[in-house]
Amino acid sequence: MKIIKTIGEIRAISESARAEGKVVGLVPTMGALHEGHLALAGRARSECDVIIMSIFVNPIQFGPREDFAAYPRDLETDAKLAEAAGVDYIFAPEASHMYPRPPLAFVEVSVLTDHLCGASRPGHFRGVATVVTKLFNITRPHRAYFGMKDAQQLRVIRRMNEDLDFGIEIVPVPTVREKDGLAMSSRNAYLSPEHRAQAVILSRSLKLAEKLVKDGVRDTGVIKGEMRRLILSEVPDASIDYVEVVDDDTVVPIERIEGRALVALAVRIGGTRLIDNVTVVV
Repeated sequence: MKIIKTIGEIRAISESARAEGKVVGLVPTMGALHEGHLALAGRARSECDVIIMSIFVNPIQFGPREDFAAYPRDLETDAKLAEAAGVDYIFAPEASHMYPRPPLAFVEVSVLTDHLCGASRPGHFRGVATVVTKLFNITRPHRAYFGMKDAQQLRVIRRMNEDLDFGIEIVPVPTVREKDGLAMSSRNAYLSPEHRAQAVILSRSLKLAEKLVKDGVRDTGVIKGEMRRLILSEVPDASIDYVEVVDDDTVVPIERIEGRALVALAVRIGGTRLIDNVTVVV
């Protein structure tokens, strides 16, 4: 495995592979790798000839009061994990290389970004869509792999890919969870032992939503109310950013579940913002 730092070199590697008829897979990450990232790499390894994993903490998707400076970075450890997972190349550019001057051109996806994290993190998805566009243009993959834990992000990128005709196959990979149900996330590293134990309330509340739907509840107000009650009864100090039920395709809040719906939440546990979701079908 090789670590590549420059756009020109990784682009040449991809173009050479494509010229040889090889299938190129891209696994975009911000590093701090865990089993969820490695599941993306494993899926890519089973379907592609050349695997590029990008490790880049993208400054333009963080707000002014968010954790860009504190976001965990350990390229040496990440490289060992990536190599063991079968990654061929890590693309790990410096921010100054990706953005040699303040960018004036951005990619923005409307409607899908109006709610959930898009509402509470203004500008976040513009930064995500822009950097993913850059990564697509730089690495020119045939397939790109994204985790289903970041459900809104997955839908934004999928629609961007379709609307802008990148022609890339976007491959969703199921959320990887700890044994107690907590969705794996790089931000879990911020949690103290006490807060780590409390954080399982996110997946428990989603299981409650699934049970309510299975029992015949269709009113999303009832489902959201019960989820909020469970969270705050178990973790009174939790700060709920949102608990929402949205259309699975448009990510617009709905009042009644008919067909596929996405139940999503963002909760701060001990100051750490965690997200999770589940898809329900009626």
